[in-house]
Amino acid sequence: MKYLVTLFWTYILGQVVCYLGSALNSGTYDFKLSSIISLIVGVIIILIAEVATPKKKHA
Repeated sequence: MKYLVTLFWTYILGQVVCYLGSALNSGTYDFKLSSIISLIVGVIIILIAEVATPKKKHA
């Protein structure tokens, strides 16, 4: 469930950032490209979180 929440919010925030960035640069907003970039960044964040957190040892 935490992965879905992470991907959802990464997707939403990525869309907002891409929209604002294109508006500030007087460029065009590309929904497909910003969706792909958002989801890739979300997967990278999940992978970093899995690698960076220490594993619990069972006694």
